Amino acid sequence: MMRLMKEVRGRNQTEVTEFLLLGLSDNPDLQGVLFALFLLIYMATMVGNLGMIVLIKIDLCLHTPMYFFLSSLSFVDASYSSSVTPKMLVNLMAENKAISFHGCAAQFYFFGSFLGTECFLLAMMAYDRYAAIWNSLLYPVLMSGRICFLLIATSFLAGCGNAAIHTGMTFRLSFCGSNRINHFYCDTPPLLKLSCSDTHVNGIVIMAFSSFIVISCVMIVLISYLCIFIAVLKMPLLEGRHKAFSTCASHLMAVTIFFGTILFMYLCPTSSYSMEQDKVVSVFYTLIIPMLNPLIYSLKNNDVKKALKKILRKHIL
Repeated sequence: MMRLMKEVRGRNQTEVTEFLLLGLSDNPDLQGVLFALFLLIYMATMVGNLGMIVLIKIDLCLHTPMYFFLSSLSFVDASYSSSVTPKMLVNLMAENKAISFHGCAAQFYFFGSFLGTECFLLAMMAYDRYAAIWNSLLYPVLMSGRICFLLIATSFLAGCGNAAIHTGMTFRLSFCGSNRINHFYCDTPPLLKLSCSDTHVNGIVIMAFSSFIVISCVMIVLISYLCIFIAVLKMPLLEGRHKAFSTCASHLMAVTIFFGTILFMYLCPTSSYSMEQDKVVSVFYTLIIPMLNPLIYSLKNNDVKKALKKILRKHIL
């Protein structure tokens, strides 16, 4: 990858060798507060997501397709938060806020890969809930271990492939002017603003791929939950309906928060768009959402709560 980036830089005569991340604020007093706050959030994110992975791994009762997807989601949440947050925390306290050209490209790629993978994973999890409720007798066949692995692998490949296209399109450009990125990580809009190349094609390609991913994943989620809702209404017993809805509540809440944030950015009028607004929304899906997901699944899921209590009694109490 390093060799490829050198060739790209050579072909485009890129003069910029590093970028300066301006961050969220240049107020020294505010930076200390933000550092303490974001450090606590990041620690909670890592403990929550890694703890969820370990809990699912060691508790045999959670060795089901639903929790196989959930452990993958926790890995993705921890990974895409880690691709941005550590550098942001360092820059909040450091005078030198530089990031190398290759470092910026790597951060851009890994963040995009894991964020795209999360979109597909949440859609696959919606399909999993549909398969479990619509035809519970065939569920073990429809969501066998092999099929689950293929769906998760496809989500990762699609996320990585999409990020590779965005990274190639962005870092083939020439950056021969200012190197000051008005953001706390290497994101598409501020990088395109810095480029001295024509970015029209980039805008079209990025919008086309991003729109396809978001719309297709949202449609899978909506169709899956529409079928779930119809199936639940056909259940004769109220207890069965309640149980079916409870198994979907955690995922539905996570999906609503994640895609709601993305759609907010897409549907926001261009005239009212600002980089400061983009920073605030970015903080939400780089820091807050990865922290919330394990909380949502642990507080709203009886199986997870039971497994956690069992582990605590066995190893602590």
